[in-house]
Amino acid sequence: MSTHIGAAPGDIAPVVLMPGDPLRARWIAETFLDDVACYSEVRGMYGYTGTWRGHHVSVQGSGMGQPSCAIYATELIREYDVQTIVRVGSCGALTERLGIRDLVIASGACTDSSMNRITFEGLDYAPVADFGLLRDAAAAAPEAHVGLVFSSDSFYASRPELATRMVDHGVLAVEMEAAALYTIAARHGRRALAVCTVSDHVVTGEETTAHEREQTFGRMVEVALTAALGSGVAPGAGGEGGHGE
Repeated sequence: MSTHIGAAPGDIAPVVLMPGDPLRARWIAETFLDDVACYSEVRGMYGYTGTWRGHHVSVQGSGMGQPSCAIYATELIREYDVQTIVRVGSCGALTERLGIRDLVIASGACTDSSMNRITFEGLDYAPVADFGLLRDAAAAAPEAHVGLVFSSDSFYASRPELATRMVDHGVLAVEMEAAALYTIAARHGRRALAVCTVSDHVVTGEETTAHEREQTFGRMVEVALTAALGSGVAPGAGGEGGHGE
């Protein structure tokens, strides 16, 4: 039994969707899964297991930021032998190419975090998505934007002008978890992907409400399930779809 999840062996499926918001985890489980059971309420970070089109799948909240995401991703992999983790979160658009509720599939994640600098002793490791998951998610969502995201350690950035430099080098959006998730998955030989919905726009100032971020980003969930579980069936429109959840 892990320290922060506390589920019993066998309670968690090999495939896990991981939103930052634990209330979004509950909404995903209740909206998309059948035969749902809650396996964890530790620290209010809900975890559920159910079935989707006959496949067992779990949904686990991770909290905001790379340190919190790293805790849950590591325990899911080490303690419960999870093979695939797909982050389903919100992001902030950094370019006018993106609009509110657009999908962003993160091919790789830039970061200002010190986590990888410490691990690699100053070398610049490039955290990238699992190619198979990336390919299948892009096929399931041809309308999505596929490219780099920026995994920031600060929601309220002290140097927001640096985002412009990121955009000049092809970064589409900012979020707070993907770089850690991709690194941990690579370290353990597992599959990981981040599929995010634009919840707010850094350029235009547009934003969604907390309720919308919790309960209306269904499109990314369908895309994530299709990519992770390989149903071969393109998802429908589903539900309509703070940049660190």
